[in-house]
Amino acid sequence: MSLLTQSEVYAEITKAQAEHRKLAVATIVTTAGSTPQRTGAKLLVYEDGRMLGTVGGGCVEADVWAEAREAIMESKPRLCKFTLRDNPDVPPDEEGMVCGGEMEVFIEVWN
Repeated sequence: MSLLTQSEVYAEITKAQAEHRKLAVATIVTTAGSTPQRTGAKLLVYEDGRMLGTVGGGCVEADVWAEAREAIMESKPRLCKFTLRDNPDVPPDEEGMVCGGEMEVFIEVWN
């Protein structure tokens, strides 16, 4: 997956609206520590589960995808916080994690 430009995001929103399909736009709004992407990275999630863009891949992207699917079903935006390690008391390198930081993702739904 690659980073999306603002033009690509708005083009996909416009296309989804023209086709009367819901679309979730997940945007990283804050990061702390080591994270796979930085503030502003976006992941688009469609009603059928397809994705476009990236918020970093791996487990966190799967978690963002799941939150976006719920946001679409509820037609409600949400702010989600993700910790990129299993145990916050264990340093990331001891846990075998590459990142280990934290990030907040705002998910908005376009109808």
